[in-house]
Formats: sequence, structure tokens, C-alpha cells
Amino acid sequence: MTTTLAWLLFALGMGHIGYAFVKFRTPLFDGISAGVIGQFGSPEIRRTAFWFAMFGPLLMLAGQVAVHAAAAGDLSLYRMVGWYLLAVSIVGLFVIPKSPFLLGTLISTLIVAAGYGVI
Repeated sequence: MTTTLAWLLFALGMGHIGYAFVKFRTPLFDGISAGVIGQFGSPEIRRTAFWFAMFGPLLMLAGQVAVHAAAAGDLSLYRMVGWYLLAVSIVGLFVIPKSPFLLGTLISTLIVAAGYGVI
């Protein structure tokens, strides 16, 4: 169960990147075609698109750390990943209530519970 949940977190990161290129296709490709360097500071939609897309690899990294922790039996590290994601997700839900942060809250809660052996 711990490894499956960790891979689910990794998949969430991949989904974040994929969704970024669907939702923010035009601003992302406009910034890329403009030469990338210095092209995502403005307009605001480009900056938003950039940070939305860049959050994906961070979720993937957290998922990979959780996969490693699960494989190594390091439940302390595994729980730590879950707690950090839970904290970020809760803040995200307060700021943007109707958002995918709900999915992050669900995954992180399951990771924490699995890390404590509850599930």
C-alpha cells in the first residue's frame, strides 16, 4: 500500500504538468517561442502558467522520495513527505477552495495513515 500511494503522488505531479500544458497551452508556448529567458515574468498569465507547470516536478520529487522511503522501509521519511504535502494542501484549500488541492489532501492523508500503519 505504501508504494502504491507514493506512486500515486508521483502521478499527481505528472498530471500537474500535463494539465498545465492543456490549461495554459498558449501562454506557455508563447513564452517558449519568445525565447524562454525572461519571458515568464509578465504578463501575469505567463507567470501563473510557469509556476503551475513547475509545481509538477516538485510533486514528482516528493513522490519519488516517498517511493524510496517505502522501498527502504523508512516510514519516518515516508510520513514526513505526507505531512508536508498535507500542510501545503490544506493551505491550498483555504486559498483556493474549489481546486485540485482536495486531491492532494486525500493522497497526503492516506500517506500519513499508511506511514503510521493505520491502513
